[in-house]
Amino acid sequence: MLAESYPYYLAGKAEAPNRDLIVTDKYTGETATRVALATPEVIDAAIGAAVRAARPMRELPAYERQAVLNHCVARFTERSEELALALCVEAGKPIRDSRGEVGRLIDTFRIAAEESVRMTGEVLPMEISARARGYSGMWKRVPLGPCSFIAPFNFPLNLVAHKVAPALAVGCPFVLKPASLTPIGALIIGEVLAETDLPAGAFSVLPCHREGANLFTEDDRLKLLSFTGSPGVGWALKAKAGKKKVVLELGGNAAVIVDKDADLTDAVERILVGAFYQSGQSCISVQRIIAHESLYDELRHRLVAGAKELVAGDPREEETFVGPIISSKEADRIQRWVESAVKAGGKLLCGGGRRSNTIEATLLEDVAADQPVVADEVFGPVAVLSRFSDFGDALDAVNDSKFGLQAGIFTRDIYRAHRAWDELEVGGIVIGDVPSWRVDHMPYGGVKDSGLGREGIRFAMEDMTEIRLMVLRTP
Repeated sequence: MLAESYPYYLAGKAEAPNRDLIVTDKYTGETATRVALATPEVIDAAIGAAVRAARPMRELPAYERQAVLNHCVARFTERSEELALALCVEAGKPIRDSRGEVGRLIDTFRIAAEESVRMTGEVLPMEISARARGYSGMWKRVPLGPCSFIAPFNFPLNLVAHKVAPALAVGCPFVLKPASLTPIGALIIGEVLAETDLPAGAFSVLPCHREGANLFTEDDRLKLLSFTGSPGVGWALKAKAGKKKVVLELGGNAAVIVDKDADLTDAVERILVGAFYQSGQSCISVQRIIAHESLYDELRHRLVAGAKELVAGDPREEETFVGPIISSKEADRIQRWVESAVKAGGKLLCGGGRRSNTIEATLLEDVAADQPVVADEVFGPVAVLSRFSDFGDALDAVNDSKFGLQAGIFTRDIYRAHRAWDELEVGGIVIGDVPSWRVDHMPYGGVKDSGLGREGIRFAMEDMTEIRLMVLRTP
């Protein structure tokens, strides 16, 4: 069970001056718990504490940073069922998927613990011409300093981990704003970090309203902003971020190509997972299914049959696959988009029904390219089918998007796989699987409106550090 209330963490210390933030059970709509809400004054104090912690964090030996991360791995493992239940309640994520995200949280901190002692540099030969004779060089990576993290609601454990764990690995103090809809997981992470001997001010976890969040973006004392969320918000924050480095992991309308040589049984199984896992509330959820004309009809038949079998309902039940959408506002929007697609001539193959905030697994076809369910990010259990005859046309269809996060291709042709790798304007290509696949050490991120920079522990560590060169002259 969730606690009756949760504190925030200011400069590593639990504080509960109020219980102003109500966190609801996303399935029942009832109040699940209450959380302390940070004011702008508290956020300002947290940033000041992070500035003071920059030097002691930078000087913290690598083995001590590793010990902190290993402590987190052990404690998250001990509290895994508590974390899964909290996620199930606050996010409405089916319990099996919640346990899966806890596993990824643990993996992410474990990878960071391993990488924390492997921050390397290079010896750089300088004698490229006569004028550089007698000179040698070497460079190393040093932490940027205080970082600002703004996390989303859909993976409130693992996407927090992808910011917090690399910061700890390199020695950057941070202030974290968890999503106000789903703050509990981040606060439990804060509780575990408070058990360690990190320097005072090394971390703050502060749920807050949007007006307070301006400091997370605009304060010049912060050296990096890492934001995960919607494109509209992300690019607006970048415009206000000033001189700090900005990393954005934004939206997508991910496509999967099913080529003529695909194993249909395997493709259908993976597409059903990729499209409807956690109600499609993932930026790499399968939204566009582009299938070769020779197998299109059979693929459509199998996908519709499979989607109809997916259980939608209470996320606490083990058999539930599709849980509730995060809010009634978002459920209303998804429903409007589906209705708009049908009204414009699209065909509803299955789904479209709704009970409270739970929307059935929905498949459409023959939808115009300018409809939101094709052109924008649905962020719900909705996918659209279309067919192709020429592989190049399929690649063009994937690229016909303002987004470019990941794409999946079911093909056994190595030449087509390499062609896709060369031509698709996305951050990652997954061959033989859906674009929804991710393992937590790989470079992950997008192009175009899908963002800039890369997550994945080693790559995030690079973003949170800068190169410092030393040149030696031998007289």
